[in-house]
Amino acid sequence: MAADWADALAPVEDRIAEVMRFLDAETAAGKFWAPEPDLIFRAFERPLAEVRVLIVGQDPYPTPGHGIGLCFAVDRSVRPLPPSLKNIYKEMRTDLKAVPPEHGDLTTWSEQGVLLLNRVLTVEQGQRHAHRRQGWEDVTACAIQALARRAEAGAPMVAILWGDPARTLAPLLDPVPVIESAHPSPLSAHKGFFGSRPFSRANQLLAEQGSTPVNWSLPS
Repeated sequence: MAADWADALAPVEDRIAEVMRFLDAETAAGKFWAPEPDLIFRAFERPLAEVRVLIVGQDPYPTPGHGIGLCFAVDRSVRPLPPSLKNIYKEMRTDLKAVPPEHGDLTTWSEQGVLLLNRVLTVEQGQRHAHRRQGWEDVTACAIQALARRAEAGAPMVAILWGDPARTLAPLLDPVPVIESAHPSPLSAHKGFFGSRPFSRANQLLAEQGSTPVNWSLPS
């Protein structure tokens, strides 16, 4: 975890400790969870001071080997890609005329200041949402509020909120400009995600704040 993120999350150190004890108990009970322990805080490896765009996910993919600590992303070796990521790529192609790669590694976005943050940072394998209400929501709310404080201080910032759970975070983000739509899941993508143009809109909002655009194209 980057030093400035450690400072920003200091108010929830006790909550983090509680969740880690919960994970230890889950392991002791013979349950498997994702992502790997060294990837839980991967979203916070890049400095807080570099973040320009926030994308919020729900919780890691519950399929073994899929969760890598960045929301919506998977390891380069994963095939087939998760359905939500496929739909994100479809919208990226429509919005930017960009050709998506065959892999699902979104690290290049992270390196440009895109915080790919799941609302809940762990999940039991095969049991989506199993780690909700164990304390992660307080941790990620603290992180989001830190981004809002940076925006208040004049740092360029845009938030992309897909789906109702993510959209409930909008009040925490004021004064950050927010791009909202349905979730890219196959169950909801046709209800407003497709055609929402989040990538070009985010770049426009960054430009209006004097920041450079994100290169959303991903290397093959």
